Formats: sequence, structure tokens, C-alpha cells
Amino acid sequence: MEPNIAEVAERIRELRETEGYSQEEIARAMGVSLEQYIEIEAGRKDLSLSTLYKCAKKLGVDSLELLSGDTPKLSGYVIDRIGEAIPTEEHMGFLYRHLASNFRNKTVVPLLVTAPYVGDQKEEMPMSTHEGQEFDHILEGRLELRYGKHTEILMPGDSVFYDSSKEHRLTAPDKGGCKFIAIVIKKESV
Repeated sequence: MEPNIAEVAERIRELRETEGYSQEEIARAMGVSLEQYIEIEAGRKDLSLSTLYKCAKKLGVDSLELLSGDTPKLSGYVIDRIGEAIPTEEHMGFLYRHLASNFRNKTVVPLLVTAPYVGDQKEEMPMSTHEGQEFDHILEGRLELRYGKHTEILMPGDSVFYDSSKEHRLTAPDKGGCKFIAIVIKKESV
């Protein structure tokens, strides 16, 4: 099930209005300009995964509710069968498959990530930050991690754990791209 940008935008607008927040308040919580937020809420601009999580946190819901309109229901355990994970397209061509999306009150967000090859454009990609910590384990291909002034190449079987509130950038240096498991640990659980 591919999330529809217009439907996600409508859910954000409805929740924002229900909770009594102004567009400025949500934009500030998401870390975007008011103009960018207006484009997101109108369904004309996709939002990044980290921006989606910030929005969901401010609105007091799980990101699944914004993506699909469903509320996570399971609390004992959840199994994600192949092909059933909820995908969302991230800017710059990254594809994220949300694992354990139907588990409520998650303290971590497990993702299967496919990073595309960006070639010489990697320096044009912005550095990223989001609250908490992140663990990435490489499954296929190679992944280049830029963390502050450090650059590391990770191979299949390698993993990295880092403070994701510091500037970082993940890119696939090879034409085949890279597939990895990412576990984003929310700040509240740290």
C-alpha cells in the first residue's frame, strides 16, 4: 500500500485543526518554514521521514496514523510479512518500508531502507538530523556514512550506531544502491 501524499496531507490538516494548532506551530515543530508547511499540508510537497515523525509527535499520534489513517493496535508482538510493510517514498529517492508499523507505543522505529545510487550528486544532498539515536545494519551493497567531518564506507554485515541529532548523511556509492535495516530510537526511550 503506497501512501497517497494528498491523503497524508489531509490527515495532518484535520489533526492540526482538531488539536487547535496553527500552521506556524506545526511548521516550527517539524523544523520547516511556514511556506514549506503550507505546501506539505496542501499535498503539493512530500515530507521526509524525520519530518513526518516530528509532525506525528507534535500531533500526539503514531506516524502510521498519518501515513495510512490506521491506528497501531498490537502490543504483544507483530509480524510483518514480506510485501505487507507500509512503504513511503523519502526525498532523494530513498524508499523506506516501515516494519512493525501495527505495533503501538513503539520506542524504536524499525525500517527496511533502500538507498539509491546518487553518483556525483551526493555532495548536493543535505545533511540530516533527527532526535534520538540510530542503528543501521547493511544487508546489500555499500553505504557511505558522512557523520560530521568523518566519512565511513560500510559493507554488507557491517553496522553503525550513532547520535542522529548530529549532522549525518547516508548515500549509496555504487550503481546497485544499498539495502539496510535502520532502527531509529526515539529520544524518549534514550
